[in-house]
Amino acid sequence: MLDTASVIDLLAQPRKIVITTHNKPDGDAMGSSLGLYNYLIQQGHHTTVITPTDYPHFFNWMPGNGDVLIYTDNTAAADTLIFGADIIFCLDFNALGRINEMGEKVGESSAIKIMIDHHLEPSDFDDYRYWDINACATAQLVYTFIVEVLNNKKLVNRDVASCLYTGIMTDSGSFRFPTTTSAVHRIVADLIDAGAVNWRIHELVYDNSSEGRLKFLGNCLANKLEVYDEFNTAVITVNKDDLEKYDVITGDTEGIVNYALSISGVRLAAFIVERRDKVKLSLRSKGEFPANEICKKYFNGGGHRNAAGGTSTDSLEQVLDQFKLILPKYKTLLTE
Repeated sequence: MLDTASVIDLLAQPRKIVITTHNKPDGDAMGSSLGLYNYLIQQGHHTTVITPTDYPHFFNWMPGNGDVLIYTDNTAAADTLIFGADIIFCLDFNALGRINEMGEKVGESSAIKIMIDHHLEPSDFDDYRYWDINACATAQLVYTFIVEVLNNKKLVNRDVASCLYTGIMTDSGSFRFPTTTSAVHRIVADLIDAGAVNWRIHELVYDNSSEGRLKFLGNCLANKLEVYDEFNTAVITVNKDDLEKYDVITGDTEGIVNYALSISGVRLAAFIVERRDKVKLSLRSKGEFPANEICKKYFNGGGHRNAAGGTSTDSLEQVLDQFKLILPKYKTLLTE
């Protein structure tokens, strides 16, 4: 739980602060991290965002991006900051394993850890926790943390607002997922009033593809998509050769699973991709179908009910076969 008075006291004077987020950060991870960063620097805190890995280029425009440290590129400098920090904010993840080799260093650091997150089943590595599984995005929680917990709405400036808008927009599926409540729309209105240019942010994130990415998408839909009508399920599988052929970079696979889910009648969609050392799965579902349960039980992962991910060290073919064998167990949920 969050001890509001203690956190307010912690932030009452300038501190050495590290903000970190999960492996291969998405829009919510970067939006919440840079939103909090742009808030804290206004109060004189020495603040650094450290990401475990690189992230999509279409988030590079966000204010503060130029000061982000990527752990795999700057390990020594990042470790120095982690062990010298007074406070480490852990955003959009709830277990140290989600930040790869950084997790061990963050766990060993004497810094106070504050988790802000909306994922299920958090582990107990944190000292303070601002957590709500009903929030549509961690960026939503960062907004309420600043405005309601810290009572500092006046410091939600254009830079803060632009970053938090990005996080909410991307994690809510451009405001179409069930967690996009009226309260979320009121927050978004406040962010626009504070200077977030909604149409421009959408353009920077979603209308920023390379030619190679579009050709890769076309290949996925034309040649890699399978629909299992008996189970109302669609799957896209991609191997390493496909990634190499189309020069796929970080971010190019983002959102492709949603095309499979958009097929009429499909209730579960999977994007299964062969990476260098493992196979990764992204699952999306509609309604009450528990995509996170499949990832947790069978693929070393988890997530939200309708958006989850997992990994496997088996081959791409073995993972696809395993996924197919799982479907009959969920036939009632998928077809009722």
